[in-house]
Formats: sequence, C-alpha cells, structure tokens
Amino acid sequence: MNASSFSIIRFGAAALAIVSGSGLAFADGQDAHIAIENPAELSKQEALEHYRSLNRRMARGYAVAQLDLILNYQSWPLFNDAPYISATHGQRYVNSYANRMAHNYATLQEGEELPMGSVLAKDSMTVTDEGHVHPGAMFVMEKLAEDASPDTADWRYIMVLPDGSVFGDTMGDRAGAVAYCHVCHEQVADRDYTFYVPEEYRTRD
Repeated sequence: MNASSFSIIRFGAAALAIVSGSGLAFADGQDAHIAIENPAELSKQEALEHYRSLNRRMARGYAVAQLDLILNYQSWPLFNDAPYISATHGQRYVNSYANRMAHNYATLQEGEELPMGSVLAKDSMTVTDEGHVHPGAMFVMEKLAEDASPDTADWRYIMVLPDGSVFGDTMGDRAGAVAYCHVCHEQVADRDYTFYVPEEYRTRD
C-alpha cells in the first residue's frame, strides 16, 4: 500500500487509516474498531426502516453469545429516537439501550455514577452509500462492584460480533482486544465514563 492510498483521521487518541476505495478504515492499533469509510447519510425514517429490517436477525445473532446480561435487550429503555452514526464505533449506525438498573443514564450529572448492575448496550448496523446494509457488532458496558476492576473504573467492556462470537471481554477472554474501549471512555470520566446520545437524537419524555 503506498502513501497515496490512504489518509489518517483521528477520534481522540485513536488514529484510523482510510483505505481508498475499500470502504473500510483500519485503526493504528490492531484491536480497535474497523471503521466504515463511506456510511450512508440517512434520514431518521430511513435509518429506522433499515433497523427494523435487521433487528430480529441482530438479536438472534447476539443471543448466540449466551450472555445473560444482554438477554432481551431490545425490550429495555431506548434512549435515541432513531439509529445514529457513531464515529467512535466505526462510523456505524447505533442504538443506545440501557437496562432498568441504569435508570439515571439520561440525566447523569458530573460526579454522579450509575449503580452496580447497570448495563448499557449499543447494537449497530453498517449502512454504506453503495446500499450495503449489514448487522454490526454489539458494544456492552456493565457496571461492576466497587474495586472489581480498578483499571477500568469498575466497568466491564464486551464486544459481541453479529454471529454471536465474543470479540473481547475485559473480564474474560481476549481482554486486551477491548482494552482500548476504556481508553476512549476516559474522555467522559466525569460522567461515569459514559457517552450519551447526541442531542438531536435523544428521546423526549
């Protein structure tokens, strides 16, 4: 690959090499997200329609992982009114779900924390401007007991691929493969290491 075949973009501390014509971007660390170079620009309605066409397939795929903490996650409170592109999740369209324990996720103020047992789940889909639509990975955060994981501020990070295989789990196999998740979330340490939905996509009571 020559120097003219890719460019570099940065999200915080992460750098991505965009490969011309491939539709993909490879991170400078081997375990970071593979990003979509050419995500489609969808209206909220279009994004919802794509998600509705995939959501059952996505749920079945993630269920293969047999993780009780994400069982029936699509019945949890949803904090966005339509899937939205997340640059920190590889330029994929994501949804932000949280279980009932994470009752204060939407209103978390500086210095506040989510209670132990809170689980945040982002499922994702790839939609390119060439019309390709595919399920993406699920990104999971679980709030652990105090001092259970000091290196990650007592957060557990898990990435589940669309076929249900677990790419990495900071409290299990291939912990190093998802260690970069906490590095990214340190940007929002004052909000208990949790990002929130962009203003224009937030659900309204």
